[in-house]
Amino acid sequence: MYFCQMESLIENTAVEMGTLGNNSVLSQLSATLIGSEIVKMNGDIKEKIKAGEKIFNYTIGDFDPNIFSIPPELEEEIVYAYRKHFTNYPLGEGETDLRQSICRFINDREKILYSPDEILVASGGRPLIYTIYRAIVDKGEKVIYAVPSWNNNHYVHFTEGEHCAIETTAENNFMPTAADIRPHLNGAVLLALCSPLNPTGTTFSKEQLEEICSMVVEENASRKAGEKKLYVLFDQMYWLLTFGTTEHFNPVTLNPEIRPYTIFVDGISKCFAATGVRLGWSMGPAFIINKMKAILSHLGAWSPLPEQKATAKYLMQKGSVDQYLKVFKSGLIERLQKIHQGIQQMKKDGFPVDSIAPQAAIYLTVKIDAAGKITSEGKLLEKQSDVTAYLLNVAGLALVPFSAFGATHASPWYRLSVGTVKIEDLHEMLGRLRESIKKLS
Repeated sequence: MYFCQMESLIENTAVEMGTLGNNSVLSQLSATLIGSEIVKMNGDIKEKIKAGEKIFNYTIGDFDPNIFSIPPELEEEIVYAYRKHFTNYPLGEGETDLRQSICRFINDREKILYSPDEILVASGGRPLIYTIYRAIVDKGEKVIYAVPSWNNNHYVHFTEGEHCAIETTAENNFMPTAADIRPHLNGAVLLALCSPLNPTGTTFSKEQLEEICSMVVEENASRKAGEKKLYVLFDQMYWLLTFGTTEHFNPVTLNPEIRPYTIFVDGISKCFAATGVRLGWSMGPAFIINKMKAILSHLGAWSPLPEQKATAKYLMQKGSVDQYLKVFKSGLIERLQKIHQGIQQMKKDGFPVDSIAPQAAIYLTVKIDAAGKITSEGKLLEKQSDVTAYLLNVAGLALVPFSAFGATHASPWYRLSVGTVKIEDLHEMLGRLRESIKKLS
């Protein structure tokens, strides 16, 4: 299933949202763009917690530092950098020593060789994704992306591009296939991919990604001189967090011919539980990186200089990085597996639930197919949004519906994030979920 459209994927509420008082109208963008659904949900959840309710908040893709802290070596380097008074503006493209460290880090672990002038540093992944869109997409141009996926629908709206959203399925672990993408290549200028995928915690197989890469290379070879190429935004922010036999693959290693068309989004935010440290990077062709740098120079979304100096040193501490990831990943997979096993037991017991075995990242994909059921008070859960509210109000369980990631509002699938999960809470959470669903008829 797919849908292509020129307008935003949200309802046009320009009159209601764009008017202040009686006669003050703002921009069309501000009138039609909605803020982060996840941030809004967390505001509602915090109000319930303030009121004394016990809420299992598994919504936000963040970490409780008391459970998952940043690497101690990185913390020490940050403190040291501040004490050395690295508190002025950084270089617009990122500090040279950091970009050199990133080059070595990526070459050592992914076998991709990039030079410092092919790297741009920013304050996390968001400004990089935004500048990629701004550097490539013009008004009315087609952008292909899978749903569910994080924020692509909003970034297309920012650029006034043509949405070509491909609704993926559980059968493919919600990863888009070449067959899904191929019918929509004509005229497309950007293909947004993410692996490991936020929100599902699933990954591309080698074969899946190889086929997509070959298809992109063939498509670009067929385009006429002067015609804009099809570029690939490859978000691999979670690539170091794979579990078990799952292996991360990237386009450039699999098919070097796709390198001129690929821009990576990467960083330390998720792989080192460092969401608040604000340091991400893009790798790609220098002519695109330079355009992104120019755009970023007007946004000022640079990563702080002390964090850059600290990360430059930390990435070169191979033993420390490996030890941190070993412990960190062990804690994540323990939580993901316990919840997955609990959901699967409920499925065996006849409950309308399911989950996909965790492969990577900090997320579990969970299905709660309770729309159409009736509560013990006789209320019909008519829509999936009613199910979401029921889970929060009765089970005290807060999950993010896939509709917040561009999927249809009828989707019964959810993202469950474990970055703030306490192991000792899991038994109670699963019990409350079981009991709340048992009350439905």
